[in-house]
Amino acid sequence: MERVFSYEAVYRADARLLILGTAPSVQSLQKGFYYAHPQNAFWKILADVLGCERPTEIAQKKALLIGHRIALWDVAHSCARPGSMDADIRDVTPNDIPALLARCPGISRVLLNGGTAFALYRRHFGALPIEAVRLPSTSPAYTLPYAQKRERWAQALLGGSDAKPQL
Repeated sequence: MERVFSYEAVYRADARLLILGTAPSVQSLQKGFYYAHPQNAFWKILADVLGCERPTEIAQKKALLIGHRIALWDVAHSCARPGSMDADIRDVTPNDIPALLARCPGISRVLLNGGTAFALYRRHFGALPIEAVRLPSTSPAYTLPYAQKRERWAQALLGGSDAKPQL
């Protein structure tokens, strides 16, 4: 089974939020950056919620994150996974999330993109003393309507009262 490796974290030292996925999809690996599948709603949701133009280039995506003090990474540094389905992830070596949080002491909340990211985070980092919020996956495989995904992400990104910690 092919081993998949995460990208480097995107962050600035004064980040306020950390978004964690699981591991890059096949298309993300081919295109060289996070959430590259054209049907993945991640960049559309961020742009809609943050009131900016949807980024299409890697530099624009990094600028959106950095400009809004959002860090982005994956729970898995590496894993075995054929294809792109999170359900097929095996043999996870986690990223050093505690070290990233130490470099970014202003991060007050971790947002987990989907159930598998949440489960992996809880397994490897559940004892960390930071609020963690499980959000609906932005993947096209998760069929919750876009408006509902967007609303849940908006609450978490903007700190709404309905963004309850899940740990």
